[in-house]
Amino acid sequence: MAEMKVTPWEVEGPVDYDRLIEVFGVKPLTEDLIRLTGKYAGEVHLLLRRKVFYAHRDYDVFLKRYGDKEPVALYTGRGPSSKVHLGHLVPWIFTRWLQERLGLELYFQLTDDEKFLYHRDYTLEYTNSMAYENLLDLIALGFDPKKTFVIVDSEDIAYLYNIALRVAKKITASIVKAVFGFTDSTNIGMYFFPSLQIAMCFLPSTIRNEKVLVLIPAAIDQDPYWRVARDIASSLGYPKPAQIHSKFLPGLGPGGKMSSSRPETAIYTTDSPEAVYRKIMNAFTGGQPTAELQRKLGGNPDKCPVFTYYSMLFEPSEEKLSERYRRCKAGEILCGECKRELAERVAKFIEGHQKRRERARDRIEDFLIRTKVSIRK
Repeated sequence: MAEMKVTPWEVEGPVDYDRLIEVFGVKPLTEDLIRLTGKYAGEVHLLLRRKVFYAHRDYDVFLKRYGDKEPVALYTGRGPSSKVHLGHLVPWIFTRWLQERLGLELYFQLTDDEKFLYHRDYTLEYTNSMAYENLLDLIALGFDPKKTFVIVDSEDIAYLYNIALRVAKKITASIVKAVFGFTDSTNIGMYFFPSLQIAMCFLPSTIRNEKVLVLIPAAIDQDPYWRVARDIASSLGYPKPAQIHSKFLPGLGPGGKMSSSRPETAIYTTDSPEAVYRKIMNAFTGGQPTAELQRKLGGNPDKCPVFTYYSMLFEPSEEKLSERYRRCKAGEILCGECKRELAERVAKFIEGHQKRRERARDRIEDFLIRTKVSIRK
C-alpha cells in the first residue's frame, strides 16, 4: 500500500486525517466551536455537521473576534492548473456560506504564477487562461460581488508586491526548503512564490488600514503556507491568519483524493451528463464482487467513495443518510442502485452549475479587485 503523502502540490496514498492533525500540529474542530458557528450563522452547515471541516488553527479566535465585532475577513484561493472538479468546490461552498451568513468580505487568489512555475510544460498564457475559466466556477456558486475581491497574481501583482517583499525578507531559503521540500534544483520562482500566497493573508489589513484577522477555509494540504505566515505575522504587525481545514472529496477510483491527474475518477464542472453517468457507474465501491454476496454479506460504506459523495455533498438529510448506510451494511441496496441515484443528483447539480457558469462570463469584471480597489500609495 502506498504511503500517505500530503503537500500543497501532491496528495498520494490513503489519507489518515487524525495523523495529519498530529503532523501539522493543528487542532480538531470541537462540538463547542460548531455550536458557536451555528449561533452566529443561524444554522450549522452540512460540511460542519458531517465533520468534513474537521481541524483548525485559531478558529476559536476568529469566532471571538467576530462576536466582538472586530475586523475579520475570509481568504482562500485556487491554483489554476486545470478545470475545476467537485473536490475543488468543497471549500468554496463552505466559504460562500460563511460569506452569506456572517456578512464577510472574501479575498480570493488565483495563483496562475505558481502553476506556471511548478509545471515544467505549462505556459503562463495557459495558466492565466485557466484562472479565468476557474473564476467562472467561483462566480457560479453565488458569491456576493460587492464583498468578493479576486486577485489574478500575474495581472494584479501591484496589490501584493510591497507586502510580499516584507514577507520575503523574513523567510530564509532553509525555512522554505524545510517546509516545502524544495531543493537546489527547484527554480528560484518557486522559492519566492510562498511570499505571494502569504501576502494575501495580510492584504485585507493593508486595504482596510486596520488589523484584519483572516480565516482561511481550505483543504488541509495547504497548511504549510499558513504555518509560515503565522510565524512571521506578528513581526510584520499583522494578526495571525486563522484556518479551518477540510478533508478531501475522494476520487471515484479505489483510493486517494479527487485529482485532475486521474480524469476518469474526477467529476468536472464542465462534464456532460453522459460523462457524469459513465464515471459514476464505473466507480469503485465498498460493495461485494457479486449481487448475491452483497445481499448476503452487505457492503462497506465506510470505504466507499460513492457513499462519501452522499455524505459530503449530495444527501442533506441525516435520517436518509443513516438509512442508506444501514441498508448498505445489511445488503438491502446494491451498488448499481446507489450509483444510479447519485449520478442523477450529480448530473442535476452540474447542469444547474453550468447554466450559472455560462451567465458568469458577463460578470467577471464585477469580482476583480482591480475594478473596485485602488492601490494604497
